[in-house]
Amino acid sequence: MKYFIAVYFILLCLRVTAQQKYDVSLIPKELLPYASAVVREDEVTCEIKNFDYSNYHIKRAVTILNESGEKAARVFIWYDKITSVRAVKGIVYDEAGWPVGKFSEKSFGDYYAGNDFSLFEDTRVKFFSPAAVKYPYTIAYEYDIRTNQTMNINDWVPAKQTGIAIEKSVYTFSCIPAFTIRYKELNLPSKVVTGTNTDKLVTYKWEINNLKAIRYEPYSPPDDNFLPMVKIAPVNFKYQNISGAFSNWNEMGKWVYDKLLTGQGTIDPVTVAYIKNITAAVTDPKLKAKKIYEYMQQKTRYISVQVGIGGYRPYPAADVDRLNYGDCKALVNYTQALLKAADIESYYCVVEAGSEKISLDPDFASMSQGNHIILCLPFKNDTTFLECTDQKAPFGFMGDFTDDRIVLACTAQGGKLLHTPKYITADNLQQRTATLDIDAEGLLKGTIQTTYKGTQYDNREAIVRELPAERIKEYKKIYPINNLEIEKLELVQDKGLQPITKEQITFNAYDYASVNNGKLYFLPNIVNRRSAPLREVKNRKNMVFINRGYTDEDEIVYNIPAGYKTEKMPLNVSVDKPFAKYTATVTLKDNRLIYKRSIQLIEGIYSKDTYPQLVEFYQDVLDADQYSVILSKGNN
Repeated sequence: MKYFIAVYFILLCLRVTAQQKYDVSLIPKELLPYASAVVREDEVTCEIKNFDYSNYHIKRAVTILNESGEKAARVFIWYDKITSVRAVKGIVYDEAGWPVGKFSEKSFGDYYAGNDFSLFEDTRVKFFSPAAVKYPYTIAYEYDIRTNQTMNINDWVPAKQTGIAIEKSVYTFSCIPAFTIRYKELNLPSKVVTGTNTDKLVTYKWEINNLKAIRYEPYSPPDDNFLPMVKIAPVNFKYQNISGAFSNWNEMGKWVYDKLLTGQGTIDPVTVAYIKNITAAVTDPKLKAKKIYEYMQQKTRYISVQVGIGGYRPYPAADVDRLNYGDCKALVNYTQALLKAADIESYYCVVEAGSEKISLDPDFASMSQGNHIILCLPFKNDTTFLECTDQKAPFGFMGDFTDDRIVLACTAQGGKLLHTPKYITADNLQQRTATLDIDAEGLLKGTIQTTYKGTQYDNREAIVRELPAERIKEYKKIYPINNLEIEKLELVQDKGLQPITKEQITFNAYDYASVNNGKLYFLPNIVNRRSAPLREVKNRKNMVFINRGYTDEDEIVYNIPAGYKTEKMPLNVSVDKPFAKYTATVTLKDNRLIYKRSIQLIEGIYSKDTYPQLVEFYQDVLDADQYSVILSKGNN
């Protein structure tokens, strides 16, 4: 009996402690505004006792206040063949801080985390998300990671998204005195504290307490402009028995070239002879490179290659030549070898790929930056970049995946920071014309022709490779035309030096126009409408950041039944702002109703005071895009 009473009191004390620790009512009230989740405690420690490996211990508890905070409850544990995960455990608590469920490593799903472009092809992820729990609730967990390298040190980002408040978060980095680091602090309320611990390790400690949530604001700049974080990089390191050292991009590029690329670019003499033969009649170096690039595209395909040291060393060019496949590193390395056979210089380049333009930090070199490899051809006055993982991409076309950002070229002379091409607002053009007939019964029919240029060249990339029947299904989702029946669809890509996608649709749509008492009602903007307003944000904190500009131009001619006139004032809207321009008009002449629309969004960074004007601009666009025509017979 005494034993059971003792156990009972121990359990009771544990529950009371849990309640005292994670009771939601204990969260300081000043942390709740704009918060969808609150980091209750967050302790990350990294320990390096020699140059061969690093150990991490992560302990974190987050209270999820509402559905918007669910992302903060998801646990991702990334690992690869040189990184092991141990001692995973966690508990979910209810609003009062009582435990309602436990989880361990067995509760996690385990998934391949590579993709069709990534530098890191052998990465996997363990993932856990709590089952539906009544809000608010708290998830607390901890785990250990051991990685057999000291080249990459994880950045510290205590709040990985907006809407998260921080009650307490601590990052402690400890290392032997011989292991020195560089670090960069961003948006922190306090600076690092250094010292020495009981194991005589040098320590760096960053701590955040009671930091309010940062509100989500549309059109904000990249996260490192406002979220607190610390970037860390070693000066000397070891990665799978390969030692290295760098403190700037020049030294890093030199190390990559010497240690990872040298010796990987040899190809069979038969292939060298073939490349020389197919380019013998081409004198222009750029056109010669285009021919070699297109040969590579036809010969190879992308496939994950999980070899080399981690995700960094490319598969040998000779093996790609023999097997006809490779990942981003291997295909760039192979293309570089083919170009070398024709005496064309090229650079292996590290880039952070994605639709958001994120450049390598010019002032802080680290191997943790960059997730993709592309190729640079430094032609005189005409530097050209190549995407080697896409077997359908036009020569020299970056699109919105790697455009307008700083990248690292790795050369025998060292690393060089280069800038990929920028597609300006006028270049990113979607140009549409249409001639349509609408009858007195509301039937609409005719042909729409659209041209896509610049980054908008890719607007139909997901559809162009589909079978005809699948294409038609997709277009019915894209074009907001009731009762749309597509009679003919043509989609063609011109992959010249200035690539263009051309689209032509012949269709009919019964009852597109509503008919009532002999009047016709319809929207003249048939396919390019803004559907929702931009959310208002008062007392905005961030600058307005427009990541990429574009231009859309539409001209649609409606042949209407004889004798019909407009009942409403014709549409005539013109809005001109520093960040955007918009015009929309409707005119009627000789049974031809002509709708014209033009919109430009101009990329750049604008004052936060600009945001209300942006909200107003999009409201004007929304209103004008919903303009309806009323036609009646014989009235003016």
